[in-house]
Amino acid sequence: MSSRYVVGIDLGTTNSALGFIDTESVSEGPGEARVSPFAVPQVVAAGSVEERASLPSSMYVAGGSELPEGSLNLPWRFEDKVAVGAFAREQGAKVPARYIHSSKSWLCHGGVDREAPILPPNSPEEDARRSPQDVATAILNHFIDSWNHKMGADADLRQQEVTLCVPASFDPGARNLTVAAAEKAGFENLQLLEEPQAAFYSWIESTGAEWRDDVSVGDLILVVDVGGGTTDFSLIALTEKDGEVELRRVAVGEHILLGGDNMDLAIAYGMAMRLEEEKNKKLDQWQFAALVNHCRAGKEALLADPTLESYPIAILGRGSSVIGGTIKTELPRAGLDELLIEGFFPVCEASERPAKLKRSGFREAGLPYAQDPAITRHLARFLGVQAQSIAEVFPDRAVAEGQPVLPTAVLFNGGVFKAEPLRERVLETLGGWCAAAGQPAPRVLGSADLDLAVARGAAYLGLARRGRGVRIRGGSPRTYYIGIEGPMPAVPGMAPPLKAMCVVPYGMEEGTSEEIAGEQFDLNIWTGEPASFRFLSSTTRRHDGPGEVFDVQGDEFIEHSPIETTLGTEDEEGEGRAVEVNLHSELTEIGVLKLSCRERSGGAEFQLEFNVRHEE
Repeated sequence: MSSRYVVGIDLGTTNSALGFIDTESVSEGPGEARVSPFAVPQVVAAGSVEERASLPSSMYVAGGSELPEGSLNLPWRFEDKVAVGAFAREQGAKVPARYIHSSKSWLCHGGVDREAPILPPNSPEEDARRSPQDVATAILNHFIDSWNHKMGADADLRQQEVTLCVPASFDPGARNLTVAAAEKAGFENLQLLEEPQAAFYSWIESTGAEWRDDVSVGDLILVVDVGGGTTDFSLIALTEKDGEVELRRVAVGEHILLGGDNMDLAIAYGMAMRLEEEKNKKLDQWQFAALVNHCRAGKEALLADPTLESYPIAILGRGSSVIGGTIKTELPRAGLDELLIEGFFPVCEASERPAKLKRSGFREAGLPYAQDPAITRHLARFLGVQAQSIAEVFPDRAVAEGQPVLPTAVLFNGGVFKAEPLRERVLETLGGWCAAAGQPAPRVLGSADLDLAVARGAAYLGLARRGRGVRIRGGSPRTYYIGIEGPMPAVPGMAPPLKAMCVVPYGMEEGTSEEIAGEQFDLNIWTGEPASFRFLSSTTRRHDGPGEVFDVQGDEFIEHSPIETTLGTEDEEGEGRAVEVNLHSELTEIGVLKLSCRERSGGAEFQLEFNVRHEE
């Protein structure tokens, strides 16, 4: 049975938001349905609850009696030690050892155990620690409780049709962890959607029926999505099929852990150096963490209000004289725009590529941030490897390998682009590339509210699934492979050659599956013992078919955390046996990848699990 409401949730790195449509208030046709934003009740100060347009993706775990009784009370909850939202962010700037933020960045970090209580990183406060998955569940639970409080138990959010957004660059392990967090919260009717697609749906929804007046067949739209933790690029093409306009997502970028968090760190490093030079104040680890949080708030305030000349910062002292040792300073506007524009959006040539440097500077403990902070160079690389993408949809505009595929329109998304100078720099850079290629500069599609666009677009898709809106064709954004090590005698200092067998082709549609018989290789697993498979993907190899095998060379392939299973049990003598298996891949209706092994003899099927725990 269809739910009354279709709901979109943006589970963001910095802020989360919810949008919804009451289907009883819209006509049966495509029409002019509008998404309603959901104002989220949350603690904004000790003992004070207000509704805000979005929910900061922040958690604060109070310790002992540091807060007065009832400080974190909510209309549906009393005497809890955990706060999610605005107050968590404010209090966390003062006591960073109990503050968790940017958990989404950790959710996609394959180098740690994402189901273990590792946040805040390196915190000495053991009772404050939570896993990245737990934080995602807590944010979703806050949405559930606040929605049910306002809308009534009869409209339980867990029973509505919900679209949950993830970065286009999330790998299957991170997607599955996100789904697991939502299932833990109790959602029953869930679908995943890539954030850049959600932003485009939001543009359609906000433009109304006139959206087709702003774009036409032949347009190639670049979605540039820079949020708090990740940078995502997607290309959406407008094509024509049987006389009907068709939207196709034709390319997505690789996972780039680069966004507002990196900018906050860059500002904080500069501020820390200035404090040491001018005031002889050297910050310890937790004071620096507090400074980062203050710089985040200051950056947002200064970019939002061009009349502000500076933002005050007060960092609590350490030790017995906390108040007396408070360090006061200001984040000046002067130099901020230059740092953000030239540091993260420098003008570059279309032929430039991100530098591969030794990790230093813009890095928080444990997170593998992109080595090159220049988002424009990452954009140059993305557009420079899409020759196959353009050849498939617009053969008459094919370009040579390595040459940039240039968009005809640009849609911005992500809180970073609230700053007009940053949008202008991206357009300036793209305009230069287009001029060099003899093409007109791309036009800009007007973005809706950047804080709410993803949630609004996700809600719109819920209505489109019911035939009341347009949909983007997508399928799997990557080609996925199982790694197969080639036979080779042991040679010191040399790893065996690696081949990749395709198990999921690019564009594989949701709700479909593939069987890989593996006649070319002996796919054997020893029963009773764990089996581990290397797992790879590619965003540029678009024509590899299931079961085809290729040499892993160059940078076309990206290796992820392995996938594992244990087949059957040992025999009566306590010994295992070799079992020949086929591989089965399925992209479920909700957008989750499932891989399994099936005995060729017709025996049991064994699920392959994505390893979400770090292995030394």
